[in-house]
Amino acid sequence: MEIEIRHLIEGAKQAEGLAVIIDVFRAFSMECYLYAFGAREVRPVGSIEDTFLWREKDREAILVGERHGRKIEGCDLGNSPSSIRPDRVRGKRVIHTTSAGTQGVTNAVHAEEIITGSFVNAKAIAAYIRETAPRKVSLVCMGKEGLAPAEEDELCALYLRGLLTGDGIPDIDGKLKGLQTGGGRHFFDPALRDVFPEEDFRMCIDRDIFDFVLRIERDENGLISRRIRISPVFR
Repeated sequence: MEIEIRHLIEGAKQAEGLAVIIDVFRAFSMECYLYAFGAREVRPVGSIEDTFLWREKDREAILVGERHGRKIEGCDLGNSPSSIRPDRVRGKRVIHTTSAGTQGVTNAVHAEEIITGSFVNAKAIAAYIRETAPRKVSLVCMGKEGLAPAEEDELCALYLRGLLTGDGIPDIDGKLKGLQTGGGRHFFDPALRDVFPEEDFRMCIDRDIFDFVLRIERDENGLISRRIRISPVFR
């Protein structure tokens, strides 16, 4: 199995084989939590315009969207896992657009298969890849708005590669904690608490808590992040 690490929007466009589109803060952690809190389905969307078109298709759909980290006006939720109320999303279709993660999904046009990447389901991702045994794996770090590297996404790619090769990564928990003063320091800025709640940081670095992957599929309504349960996760 060939494993390569790519970066940003261009990396998504170049990804081949099985592409893992990584967005730790916060898109693909968010999608895992949406399913965990009872969402019926989650659909990643590239543009704001396409997001709001869903108001006409499904009046009950929950629109989740951010640009530059902030909730898009008119959406029901921003891209904040700590803002999810189970009673609001349970049984609902969720439409999700973000500055980085969902842009990576929509741009990975050369990949044979796409799954999302985050710490919260990293071991499930590795188990899925081992089971499917693709010829090539592209780990794509989406970074900040798909334009600049982000420490947390790079670390997630290294963690996934270590799980796949068996080499591991030294002191992963220490490195995750270190994001508090590195790539995740904005979650601890009092001036940004309304946009980046501190609890989001903790939820996004809580590694290996979900036993499923999110595989991107296409149906008559567009893209869907399909939950695929992995059992057993820890192998």
